[in-house]
Amino acid sequence: MLDGMTTNAGEPQTRPRRAPAGAAVLREDVTEAIRAAVFGELAEVGYARMSIEGIARRAGVGKTAVYRRWRSKLHLVLDVVSALAVQGLPAPDTGSLESDLRLLYEVTSRALRHPVASQIIPDLQAEAARNPDLADAVQKALRDGQESVASSIIAAAEERGEIRAGLDRDLALDLISGPLYWRSVVIRAPKLPKGYLGALARGTAEALKAL
Repeated sequence: MLDGMTTNAGEPQTRPRRAPAGAAVLREDVTEAIRAAVFGELAEVGYARMSIEGIARRAGVGKTAVYRRWRSKLHLVLDVVSALAVQGLPAPDTGSLESDLRLLYEVTSRALRHPVASQIIPDLQAEAARNPDLADAVQKALRDGQESVASSIIAAAEERGEIRAGLDRDLALDLISGPLYWRSVVIRAPKLPKGYLGALARGTAEALKAL
C-alpha cells in the first residue's frame, strides 16, 4: 500500500481526486446564462424594475444560483457592465488614419444601434444619475473600451507621421467618440444619413491633424 495509491494485481492505481469539502463549484455555463439574462431584463424592463427573480427565471436557474455569484442586483449589474470595458473593441489597422476611423465607426455604430444596447445604455445612464457606483461602472464601460482603441489608432497615426506626436489624448478621444455617440445614443437618430460615417471619418481625421 502506497500513500495516495491502491494496488491491483501489483499495479499502482491513482485514487480519484475529490473536490475539497465545502468548495463551491460554479458552472461557467450557468454564470454566462445569468449574464445574458441581465442584458435581456435590462432591455425589457429597465434597471429599476429588474429583479433577481426575473433574472433567474429568464436564465432558467434558481435564485440561489444568482446569489451564490452576486450579493445583489446592483453588484450583478456592476459586474456585467464593467466586463464590457475589459472586452473592448478590436483596434483597426488599415494603414491610414481615415480608414482606421471609418472601420471603428462602422463597428461602433452597429454596436450602439443594436436593439439591446440602444435600450440598455440610456436606461443605465438615467439610473447612474442617482447611483454613484453604477455611474462609475457605466462610465468605465462606455469610455475605457473606446479609449483603448482610440489610443491605438492615434499611436499608429503618430508612427506614420499623419498627426503630430504628443497631442492631447483626451481631446482626441472626444473628437473620435463624441459625434457618433451623440447622434446614436443622446438624440437617438433613427437612421444615419447616407455617407455619414465616411464623412465623419474624414472630418475627424482632419481635425486630429490640426491639433
